[in-house]
Amino acid sequence: MSLLGSFVVRRLLLGVAQTVAVVLLVFALAEALPGDAAVALAGDQPDPARIAAIREAMHLDQPAGERLLSWAGGLLHGDLGTSLVSGRPVSLYLSEGFGPTLLLAALTLALLIPAGFGLGVLMARHESGWIDRLASSVTLGVYAVPEFALGVLLVTVFALRLDWLPPTAVGYGTELLAHPAVLVLPVLVLLARPVCSLSRLVRAGMVEALASPYVAQARRYGVPEARVRYLHALPNALAPAVQQLARTVDWLLCGVIVVEALFVIPGLGTVLLNAVSERDVPVVQGLAVVFGVLTVVLNLGADLVAHRFAPRAEVAA
Repeated sequence: MSLLGSFVVRRLLLGVAQTVAVVLLVFALAEALPGDAAVALAGDQPDPARIAAIREAMHLDQPAGERLLSWAGGLLHGDLGTSLVSGRPVSLYLSEGFGPTLLLAALTLALLIPAGFGLGVLMARHESGWIDRLASSVTLGVYAVPEFALGVLLVTVFALRLDWLPPTAVGYGTELLAHPAVLVLPVLVLLARPVCSLSRLVRAGMVEALASPYVAQARRYGVPEARVRYLHALPNALAPAVQQLARTVDWLLCGVIVVEALFVIPGLGTVLLNAVSERDVPVVQGLAVVFGVLTVVLNLGADLVAHRFAPRAEVAA
């Protein structure tokens, strides 16, 4: 087996192990929730019969091992469970909230790649110059601002003071593309920190590559500077940048919850927050597993792409 094939097999096996760990961890955390979920769902004046019915519906009257096997078996068949509050399948919650969340994430990534790489290359090209120092200071300052605080600031300035953009998505439903102005502030909030981290990483990789012996040799042979910069130096900054993009998507899964709550966007983040507030354990478990498996898949893909661009680099397996 080739080195690439061996690496792919190791990463796939690790991905399977991580997926199993995610399922076990989600179940364990749900089990560790304080209080009795059946009593909480029964209301302020719980009726013993209602509590018993809820416990039976949640299979709380069964041992934890049996419930784990039953739930994991359902996951293997695509059954994420049934909401205790509405009685609807958890998959319906996913299908309803997936559109707005995917739209926000896709727009953020579509803008992040050119903005992050472009700014990083610009900073590296003017290393130690005023452009580099200014961009480094601004990105460091923006990165230090939490998403919620940045969102409140943008809403205050552009929605409340200047009245240029709507402050929330209330009244627009899930057809957000039909009202692009609603997306501007949420995407800016989601984009701010990833652009800062990605651009600084690309800058560091470009600066290191431009100072390497093979770039000096290419310049001695008279290779044009643009070709040296973009065909020799930039590819060496891609491997860590691709892994950073995967971590950014992981962060988006968390950041989108804050943004959707702040701008009242009916996506998966809002679904998760509502499920937590209603103590709807199956919905929380289902969404947590989906988020966890997405994280494993994205990191697996990022490692494979990074290994392709930098096959000699030491990639964690």
